[in-house]
Amino acid sequence: MSTHPDLTTVHDELAERSVEFESAPAGSVISWALQRFGSKLALACSFQDAVIVDLAVAVDPGIEVIFLDTGAHFPETLAYVEAIRAHYDLNLTTTTPGADAEAWPCGSEKCCEFRKVGPLKQALAGNEAWLTGLKRVDAPTRVTTPIVSYDEKWGMVKINPLATWTDQDIAGYEADHGIPRHPLLSQGYLSIGCAPTTRPVAPGEDPRAGRWSGSDKVECGLHA
Repeated sequence: MSTHPDLTTVHDELAERSVEFESAPAGSVISWALQRFGSKLALACSFQDAVIVDLAVAVDPGIEVIFLDTGAHFPETLAYVEAIRAHYDLNLTTTTPGADAEAWPCGSEKCCEFRKVGPLKQALAGNEAWLTGLKRVDAPTRVTTPIVSYDEKWGMVKINPLATWTDQDIAGYEADHGIPRHPLLSQGYLSIGCAPTTRPVAPGEDPRAGRWSGSDKVECGLHA
């Protein structure tokens, strides 16, 4: 935030704003972000669902939406991204891994660093803030996710308009607004990442159990 060189002031301001937004509609949070950052704001979307996309384009149809193509997604995910792109006529930026990612196939130690984190940093270069679809219910590492904060790791403001939403809220919004759903959700894939490291979950099993099953990994590095 070039207009706020004093990061202490920025942190305090954003913390106050985040508390105010706890009971605010997600659309209002997005409206504030666009008014505040304008073209210096982008939306990074995993495309497990398109709720955050629907909310964002309702405020600004031309907002840049970033999808991280890791080279290891399910074909259904790639088809879903294209369907959502066409449905909303998105201003879509799709990243691809650099040549250095070839040494780190999906599931290896540094795959997410080279296939997600690095490409997203390049895609966000020049921006002052980014929107995500992060929810507190997604994982134990996310239960304290603020709605607005200054992300030291990324050196920019991070806005999570859906932080307080539940999975039921997402499903209800999809139904109420006729949003196309990811085809793998109906097949038991309740948390969808790359194909080699994602499996369907059993009834009653934690939705996140299908990600990196059999390992202690719970985050890819984008958010923790």
